[in-house]
Amino acid sequence: MIVGAGLGGLTLAILLQRAGIEYQLFEKITEIKPFGSAIALGPNILPLLTQLGLYEQFLAIAKPVNHITIHKAQGMRRMGAVDIEEHIERSGYSSYVCSRPDLYDLLISQIPKSRISFGKRVLSLVQGDNGAQIQTSDGGVYEADILVGADGGYSAVRQAMYDKMKKKGLIPAVDLEKMELNHTTMVGVTRPLDLDKYPLLRQQHKSFSRADWVIGHGPFTWSYFSLTNNRIGWGFGTQILTEELQKENDTSRSSDWGPESTQALCGQIQDYEVPIGGTMGDLIHETPRDSISRMLLEEKLFETWYYQRTVLIGDACHRISPYSGQGPVNAMEDAVILANAIYEIRAVNSENITIAFQDYYAERYPHAVDQLKFSKLFTMLMAGQTWKESLMRRFVLSHASKYFQRRNYAKTLNYRPQASFLPRVPDRGIIPVLPQKPSKRHEEKLLAARLAANNASIASTSGFVTTAATAAI
Repeated sequence: MIVGAGLGGLTLAILLQRAGIEYQLFEKITEIKPFGSAIALGPNILPLLTQLGLYEQFLAIAKPVNHITIHKAQGMRRMGAVDIEEHIERSGYSSYVCSRPDLYDLLISQIPKSRISFGKRVLSLVQGDNGAQIQTSDGGVYEADILVGADGGYSAVRQAMYDKMKKKGLIPAVDLEKMELNHTTMVGVTRPLDLDKYPLLRQQHKSFSRADWVIGHGPFTWSYFSLTNNRIGWGFGTQILTEELQKENDTSRSSDWGPESTQALCGQIQDYEVPIGGTMGDLIHETPRDSISRMLLEEKLFETWYYQRTVLIGDACHRISPYSGQGPVNAMEDAVILANAIYEIRAVNSENITIAFQDYYAERYPHAVDQLKFSKLFTMLMAGQTWKESLMRRFVLSHASKYFQRRNYAKTLNYRPQASFLPRVPDRGIIPVLPQKPSKRHEEKLLAARLAANNASIASTSGFVTTAATAAI
């Protein structure tokens, strides 16, 4: 059972489907409407899309992004840029940006409708040696050998799992602490724009994304990427610098962030200028109201990712700020490594499941540590407004931009996990890819297929049949 039909849950479902492993996907929302935002996928996840046969379809909804230009709000003065173009030579892939709803639609189209159940909010969890069982808000009870919590930063599966571990004294205190809240954001994707009003998009950025980031007034920053179909994916961020802002954006009050609150913020920022001409108000005016969302940008790396028959992926076990673009990517990477581990399970029992979860955690946790560090650095560079962060940004952009970017992207570009049970996509670029644990089960299947083909060929000519024993002689 997979709880949560976000990008991580959908990716895991597709992989299990390709591996021939039974699954069911549960989502608490009755009708999925992914919030409108731009999302970036880089070289570390594109080999997987190629392996799944989705690369060409992805290119149809995405634009390559070569660099992000950073501006100061006063006069739109250019401060520097984050260079992404050299990713092509180093990894063999461009980085691309698309709208989250478009990517969601692509992934969910790969899953049979019978495999997804909507309106299933998890209320309770029971698990033991024989399996895991959940009860949902509509009275349904479901059982499976494995339960995957892919249900986001406020994961109900994680909460139920931690509650049971806490009663037994098995959960570290750090996992029960609040997530760190330093930023909030409001995002949206416009309707197709009249390019006569934005000639820069017509002239310079028809084939690749125009990406701008503005260091604004007080705690504010705003940014956008141009998308396919002449749309703009924009965001407006607020750094939590004061106790007043902390109280205003307390997680317990996030339910107060309704349409009225969002509309009020839209009114406050409507006159803020953007580098392609016009204002944030112009972009907001071109954005459907129901696709504008506000979010708390919390961060936390949880230490505990699994217990008995339950395992976590994505934001449920590592909440990463979206400023670095690594949150969704890491959820999809989790899905790849977990699918590989599950595929290796021969006999479905508690011992083998625990071994699979341990293998998944051992590979993914160190990368999650690195990505959280990278996210914090990138967030400071792109959205930090304290005097120390401003000083660091000026120094990096003026004197150490190339060094900073190459040093901090190095651990991202060389990590490109693929499904171990599917034909591997050849590596590209000049950076060696980190080695990946091979699938013993897949190698055995390939050997069996070769033996079967050899037997058929020999039998057709001589009547002699090769066995595994004779093949080893």
